[in-house]
Amino acid sequence: MPQITVEYSAELSDAFDRRAFALALHRAVGPLVSAEVSAFKTRFRQIEESVIGDGSAAAMIHVRVGLLTGRSVELKQEVGRVSLGIARDHLKPVEGLPTQVTLEVYDMDREQYQKVVL
Repeated sequence: MPQITVEYSAELSDAFDRRAFALALHRAVGPLVSAEVSAFKTRFRQIEESVIGDGSAAAMIHVRVGLLTGRSVELKQEVGRVSLGIARDHLKPVEGLPTQVTLEVYDMDREQYQKVVL
């Protein structure tokens, strides 16, 4: 059920271990949200161009974690803290390129979410 989208600056392609990040995230967040690892879906989107702040050299990673409605604010904040830590652990510094890592945990409507496994 958790739907995760990660956008990252193209300049981070070699510095951000995306697969290891996703696998670690699935294992860490699964028990927090009572979800099996097999239910997680994570996709990555490379950002070809972005402008951060005043336009100086900078990069970004933005993680969106979608969970079915009904979870407490505190749980969603914990998912956010854990997720940011895992992102930090899987990102090597790039010389001269400050990187902002942001995260959003959002609700997916439980009554509208559907899934089929074929």
